[in-house]
Amino acid sequence: MTQMSQPEMNQPELILGSSSPYRRELLERLRLPFTVVSPKIDETPKAGETPPETALRLALEKARHIAQSHPNALIIGADQVATVNGEQIGKAGGFDKALAQLQMMRGKTALFHSALCLYDARNDSYQLENIITKTTFRDLPDDELAAYLRIEQPYDCAGSAKVEALGITILEKVESDDPTALVGLPLIALTGMLRAAGVRLY
Repeated sequence: MTQMSQPEMNQPELILGSSSPYRRELLERLRLPFTVVSPKIDETPKAGETPPETALRLALEKARHIAQSHPNALIIGADQVATVNGEQIGKAGGFDKALAQLQMMRGKTALFHSALCLYDARNDSYQLENIITKTTFRDLPDDELAAYLRIEQPYDCAGSAKVEALGITILEKVESDDPTALVGLPLIALTGMLRAAGVRLY
């Protein structure tokens, strides 16, 4: 657990339930004090579950898991799943799988489901939303895709598309209601949830 700073006395503790450094960097934009806690849950999709259902369930489960040991906190849970033609695309974990992913997605449009949950452990209530980003990949040759992967090594990103860095070069178009959703933490949706939960942003 990484302590960022102490919340103000009149506000509940805010916890980011994610080990992702990209989500942490995004949340820091709001200039709110928060703590980072990595959830320990099984992220395997369930049989018959659609990709958006998987993302929404995991975002909620991550937050609920942390709430068990933080009963007075507001917990942010998040999960992201990418799909192409309905097929789920996860984190590659290594070069070979990442290259196969990008070869399959080139010239196509992928849907990134960025699920977000704000869980209020004080009263066991939550807000849950799925923000969809349509992402069209450039039709690039294998040597360019391989060069991108060797430089960026985006093996911890869904679909190997690290859009906040060099991954932007393999994309042709991004369509979303929230520009931060593709990175993994939709801040427009989150700030609406925080306000609804009574958090003062400034």
